[in-house]
Amino acid sequence: MGIKTALPKTELYFYTAVLSLALLWAGSWIIEASKNVKPGWHYFGRKMDVSDFEWVMWFTTFRNHILFALSGHVIFAKICSIRIFLPYPQNRSLIYMLYGSLAVLITMGWTYITLILSHCIILYSVALVKRKWLCFVAGLTSLATFKMEPFKTWQEGFATGSFDLQDVLFYGGCGFSIMRCMSFALENCEKKDGNYSFLDLIKYNFYLPFFFFGPVMTFDRFHQQANNPNLTRKEREMWNITIHALVHLGAILVVDVFFHFLYILTIPNDLKLLKQLSDWSLAGLAYSNLVYDWVKSAVLFGVINTVSRLDHLDPPQPPKCITMLYVFAETYVYDYIGENHDAIFKELLATICTFAVTTLWLGPCELVYIWSFFNCFGLNFELWVAKFFSLPPFSTIENLMPEAMSRRIRGLFNAVNFWQIVLYNVLALNSLDFAQLVAKRLLFKGFPLSTLSVLFVTYCGVQLIKERERKQALLDDPEPVPPTEADKQKAE
Repeated sequence: MGIKTALPKTELYFYTAVLSLALLWAGSWIIEASKNVKPGWHYFGRKMDVSDFEWVMWFTTFRNHILFALSGHVIFAKICSIRIFLPYPQNRSLIYMLYGSLAVLITMGWTYITLILSHCIILYSVALVKRKWLCFVAGLTSLATFKMEPFKTWQEGFATGSFDLQDVLFYGGCGFSIMRCMSFALENCEKKDGNYSFLDLIKYNFYLPFFFFGPVMTFDRFHQQANNPNLTRKEREMWNITIHALVHLGAILVVDVFFHFLYILTIPNDLKLLKQLSDWSLAGLAYSNLVYDWVKSAVLFGVINTVSRLDHLDPPQPPKCITMLYVFAETYVYDYIGENHDAIFKELLATICTFAVTTLWLGPCELVYIWSFFNCFGLNFELWVAKFFSLPPFSTIENLMPEAMSRRIRGLFNAVNFWQIVLYNVLALNSLDFAQLVAKRLLFKGFPLSTLSVLFVTYCGVQLIKERERKQALLDDPEPVPPTEADKQKAE
């Protein structure tokens, strides 16, 4: 319901105006200053926010090292793709593996390589049994060893040397290696004739662009694409890759400016300052935290994806923005167990398993438990509500009303659901104290004026998003043009 019929243009213009004014008003926190800043750029006399370690690591502290490693991979892969040096293009995954292994060896040392290979050998041995439940158990057990003592400390000893990025590379490389081994093991269970080789696993795991920072490209897709002998590109593919890279370069500059001047991550850590902000500023700050995290993730995905597309791979797409009401789709465990996500029991099992893996990945603690519980509950509650309203008499009433009215009613429910998602995820991005303060101000202290006004602005945003989705759906799947009288006569 509500996808074919557009709302009146005047109504959409009104939504746009309300949303624009509300965002400007909600952004008043940028006038304030906070403690976690240091001298950086000096435009407008603003100091630089340095609270996002990941962003500073990628684009300031270790920018040159990361660029050097990825550029080396691109150049090495390009040279080896020339027929003179590599007469069999289907073997290029072996070249990727050799460069990736060498880069990891130089960066982390031979003992770290030994640790990674030991986990690969163990999980490969389990994969030969071809029992999916055993593959899951073995993979999660391997992942748990990096969170539990004494295994955690013992394995950390395999990383030689000492530099600021070592912890990130150690846990990133180990964690993503185990997830890739799980993907390999599950795909091996699906293979009916024989098994994949251990070399196939090593080539998959040591592809450098994905090794330390992900994303996890499932083994079946990587194996098929990396061993494809056809290296011809589609028309304008290189042009699209170039535009893609330039767009992400521009996004990096935009995010850096926002990160520098808006103090999105620093201010939520200053409770004294937060208590002085208006309800609108708190709501805008909470929403901006989620949007900032999405944009940052999209940029990091984009950098890696650009490199992998040069290698003739089709990498996983970046996560969708919270503004698009994204609810944990496109995840391997979630989609594998939940399938179509329309069965209550399967959805419950899929969300429990997904957030169990996520909790283990992030590291079990009180904050992660709370975040996982509420997100798991939210996904299931959304399905329960949808199932409830699909029953008579609600479904009958909706079928009788105009599509535009149905869309408006659904927009109200989506606005409430949107703020549930915001409050759940602010827990992980900031702190429990910040999430509690936002919830109290919007639900109790600010009720009814702040609560209803924020929901109304959110409703306006939801309707604009749904209009964009409606237009995109019509472009992707245009309705068939009804035959004319002349066409009918010809058919007869």
